[in-house]
This record gives sequence, structure tokens and C-alpha cells, in this order.
Amino acid sequence: MHRPQPGSGLLRYRGGAGPARPGARFRCHVLPAPSPFPGTARPGREPEAAAPGGGESGVPPGGAGMAGPGRGCGPSATLCVAMTALSAALLAPGLTQPHDLSRRRPSGLKIDQALLLVHNELIHENLTVSWLSDYCYQCLYQDLVSIPMSNTAGKASIVAVAVDSQHPVTLHLNGTGAGREFPRIHYHFGEFGNYSLVVKSFDSSTKMISCDIIINESPVNSHLPILYAFLIYMGVLSILTVGHVFVIIDPIRNWFYKKLHPGDTDRLINSELGSPTRTDSTSSNVPATTWTVSQQRLRSLDTFRGLSLIIMVFVNYGGGKYWFFKHQSWNGLTLADLVFPWFVFIMGTSISLSLNSMLRRGCSKWKVLGKALWRSFLLFLIGIVIVNPNYCLGPLSWDNLRIPGVLQRLGFTYLVVAILELLFAKAVAENDTLLETPYFALRDILLYWPQWVFILTLEATWLGLTFLLTVPGCPKGYLGPGGIGDFGKYPNCTGGAAGYIDHLLLGEKHIYQHPSSNVLYQTTVAYDPEGILGTINSICMAFFGLQAGKIFLFYKDQHKQIMSRFFIWSVVMGIISAILTKCSKDEGYIPANKNLWSISYVTTLSCFAFLLLLLIYYLVDVKRWWSGAPFFYPGMNSILVYVGHEVFENYFPFKWKVKDSQSHGEHLAQNLVATSIWVIISYLLYRKRIFWKI
Repeated sequence: MHRPQPGSGLLRYRGGAGPARPGARFRCHVLPAPSPFPGTARPGREPEAAAPGGGESGVPPGGAGMAGPGRGCGPSATLCVAMTALSAALLAPGLTQPHDLSRRRPSGLKIDQALLLVHNELIHENLTVSWLSDYCYQCLYQDLVSIPMSNTAGKASIVAVAVDSQHPVTLHLNGTGAGREFPRIHYHFGEFGNYSLVVKSFDSSTKMISCDIIINESPVNSHLPILYAFLIYMGVLSILTVGHVFVIIDPIRNWFYKKLHPGDTDRLINSELGSPTRTDSTSSNVPATTWTVSQQRLRSLDTFRGLSLIIMVFVNYGGGKYWFFKHQSWNGLTLADLVFPWFVFIMGTSISLSLNSMLRRGCSKWKVLGKALWRSFLLFLIGIVIVNPNYCLGPLSWDNLRIPGVLQRLGFTYLVVAILELLFAKAVAENDTLLETPYFALRDILLYWPQWVFILTLEATWLGLTFLLTVPGCPKGYLGPGGIGDFGKYPNCTGGAAGYIDHLLLGEKHIYQHPSSNVLYQTTVAYDPEGILGTINSICMAFFGLQAGKIFLFYKDQHKQIMSRFFIWSVVMGIISAILTKCSKDEGYIPANKNLWSISYVTTLSCFAFLLLLLIYYLVDVKRWWSGAPFFYPGMNSILVYVGHEVFENYFPFKWKVKDSQSHGEHLAQNLVATSIWVIISYLLYRKRIFWKI
């Protein structure tokens, strides 16, 4: 079946999905759009974004007049935001093509919707239209609209309806008459486009159905703001690069160095999750228990952490309301699904290096354990009391307190991995004397075999609970979203064993109430993506990061060895992921799933993490072509930035009332400006040597 893109030309169908009844025939095609006519400026849009999927969404039935020229969609209002150095953002209006500038969006349409006018010209036969998104795996068709019969030949009965424009959809037509076979139409509607679906009998002497999709007004290009943002950031980067060229001139460099680089600026405390030093020597006037940073600090670790954090802040602020900057509804990955595991990964790397540093300085394991317990407790407490999404349900109380969360999982994962490292770790000397050890190439693994036994036991526990635990009303090993997924067979089985354990041990009111699956899959039960069972695999993720730290320790200053091992780990993780997922989104043995924190999700993100760390390490610490800016600065103050962006999310200048709440461009501008402000704040704190560690 040919699948047209928005605004494409003619689509012809001859035959439906499955065998047709004897004598039943139909024909469907898409007609090109007529020439657009300019209209008036677009009015302000509705204040709330639409959920993916169809629905009448405020579009008045019988709105045939809306199909006329000049009533299509249009650009968002221009928004230009000036930003400063480093990576401050400017962002931009969601303008469309030039011919769209004077058009306005049909009233009632929300973001990521298009207008569809269904014309029923069938005599004495009612028509119903159902829809199904391509991204809804094994889902039931959902009713979209019903169109009454036409009582007069040549005169259509018309109903207007809003349809989803995020993903391609399949429209299923059904009539009340006997002997007709109606088509299924696959099409990707464009945002704020204006379309007509004309259904009529092709020939009175036959039962052939004619379905014409007419593009009345072309959709807007909602991705242009991303291009504008990219160009603006590249412009800022170019200006900074030119400035850097001038600064390398000796007189200018010396002047700037005196102004911008105080003598002891680089003697920084470790970040709150334990960033290490390349060498552990400390000055004589620094106590042995103080965590310091030497001139040879591994800036790549803070850069990696800062990159993950800044993307996390951006997607938490909304990501311009683009679907690929939001968490995936169930299986699969988007940009938003990458960053939290990366943060967990680099936390594990920092644990290995910082604990080794403390042990080499003579700190007792009991003292280190006490610090780990206190840090984990503070992370858990901050997550419970300060960063708790259930505040939206009213004043925080035990009745609706969400117990799991991002910081809670970080705290518990940190504690487990730190204890695991303390139990079996020995300080690695500056000049390692284990060169003659058998299996030298695998010493960073074999010397810590008890840790691997523990991790494999944890993973066996996850697999056993996931696939063998009996969940009432659900099949064993169920990994689906419930709701309308799996053809609606298990509507209350969201997450299978993972969801059941959270409900059993924590209670429904103490877990996340609005999971990402409730929009596309229309789930109705609470489900927490940071739940108990998934924490097992977050420990595995941190443990893989721990291995990266051991590579830094055992192969200190051996850049080729470090990078080759990162690459090998990435390949191994990638192979495991390919086997578990069968290289598919939904058809694998264990699909990559952020909500479940499945083992394939962990191996996939570990594959990416090793590659990304390799690249950053090469650019920042090996070749020193890049200082790590601007991501290095938030990486040095990660807890402050994370907690701050959550607490001040709804305050100016991080958020303001936009002129057009249904504009991707305006939301993207707001979210990028807010994210850039946190980068600037972290830079200023770095300059003032202010760091929040716990």
C-alpha cells in the first residue's frame, strides 16, 4: 500500500485490507490541493495541547464552510529571543512557508491536529470512521466520527473532525448498508492542514465506493523552528569561535586570562555525585578528607554529565511540545528516553574514581560508607519533599505522596553501587604493579568477579519476577501497556509484574498518576516508570558506568587502551541489545522500554553511553580540542540545576504566558531560553566557585 506524505499527490486504492465480499469494489485516491487564498491573521489558540488521536475537539459538526479557501492553518506569531554567550539560546517563531503567512488555523484545532471534513454522499447509508495510529502497537480502532446519510443525490452530509497529525494513521470506513466493502485509508495528515474526505458511490450500477482525500489547505511546516534554533546556536558558536581565535593572540590572551581566570579557579570541589581527579595528589594545606580537583581533572566526565542534564532539563520543560522530545508512549526510544540512563551511567563512573581516590588518601571504608549513606538519604529526601509531581493534586500529604522518583532512584542506586564497590574494591596505585597478573587484559573485570556475580544475580531476579510472577488478570511475562494495546485484552495490566509490584507494595496513590502510556494507549491505571522492579536495572546501568571508571583507573593515561575498551564495551552492549530486541521496536524478546527499564533498554543506552563517553573523552581530555563548555558548567553543579529547574519551572523567566499556546515555535523558544538560563546560572556559579554538593 502506498503511503503518501502530507500534501502529496494522488493515492489510489483498489482493494481493502483483507478479502472483499463478492462483487464489492471500491476506489480511493488523494487529490492535490487547490490554490490557497490568503485570509486574515490567525487568532489566539486554545490554551491546552491536544492528546494524540482524533476527536471532535471543539470543531463544530457540520462545518462544511470551513473547507473553503482561506480557512486553513497558518504560522505562529514571531518570537525572537536574544541570548548570550556560551550556549544561550534564541528561538524562534514557528513560521511556515511564505504563502502561509496570511492564513489562519481553523478555530478549535490544537497543536498536532489537522481538520478533516468528511463528506458522506452515500444515499440512505450512514457512515462511521474509526482511526488507528501507526505508533499504537496492536491497538483497537477508536471511533472518530459518525456521519449521517445523505437524503439527496449529489448533496453530501458533512461533519468536521480533528485528526492526529503526529504520526501516520489508518482510517477505517464502515457503512450501514449490506453488500459493500469499505476501504482502510493510510495517510499522514499535516499539522493544521485542512482536508476533505469525500465518500460516494462510484457507479449506481455497481457497489464500487469512491473515496477522495482532498487537501483544501496545505499543512504548516512545524519543524522549521528547530531549524531556526539550530542556525541561531550555530551563529552563537561561530561568534565564540572567532572570539577564541582573537584570544589566542598573546596580549589579548594575557589580559583576558587575568580578568577571567583567577589563580585558584581550577581548584574546584568535586561535584555532588563524586567526580574524580586524574591524579589524587593534594596540596599540603588541604585536609586529607577534602575532595579536590587537580589540574588534570577529567573534564570529560563533567561534560558528559552536563550534556545529559541539560537535555533532561529541556525535555522536562516540554521540548517545544514535539513528540520526539517527549518520552515514548511505550516501546522504543526518543531523545527524552536517553538522558536519565546516561546520568545514572556517569554516576557509576564517578563512584569508581572518587571512592578509589578517597581510599588512597587513607579514608576508612566505614567513613566512606557513612558519606554514601548520608548522600543517598539526602537525594531520597529531596526527591520526596521538594521534587514531587503529586503536588499538582493539592498540598502534599501522605494520602497522595509519590514515593518513587528520579532522585529517589538515583539515591538508592548510588547507595547499592557504592556499597558494592566498597566491599570488593582496593585502591589502585599510581603505578599499578599487577602487570604480570594472568589474563591481564581482563583484570578490570576478573579482579572484581564477586561484583559480577551479584549483578548477574540481580538480573536473574528481574527476569524471574518479570516473566514468572503471577499477576492477577494478566498473562505471565506480560510486557505491554494495557489499555487498548494488545487488542484490548488486558486493559488493566499496564507494565505487567512491574506495575503489580508497585501497586502491591506502595499503593496506587503513591505512584505516578500520569504515565506516558495513558495518551496513546488510553490506559487508566497508575504506573510509575521509576518503580521498584526497574530499579534493579538502573543498578545494572550504574554498574556498567562503574566499569568505565575502572578502565580509567587501570589504564591511566593510556588513551588508546581506554578508548578501545570503551568501543569494545559498546559493541558488546549493542550485540546484546540486537539479540534481545531483534532490531525492532515492538517484536523483540524484550523490547527497549523506558517505562519498564527493561534489560534491553539498559544495554542499548549503555552502548550509546560508552560511544558518547569515548567521543567526549577524545575531544576534551585527549586532544583538548574542546573545553567541554557549555555542558561542563552544569555538570559541576548537577544537583543544584536539577532541583532548581524543578522548583522554579513555573516562574519567570523560565516560563511566561505565550501569545499562541498552540505554536511549536513559541513553546520551543520558551523551553530553550529556560534551559539556556540554567546553563548561564551554572557558569556564573562556576566563576564564583559556588558548588552545591551533598
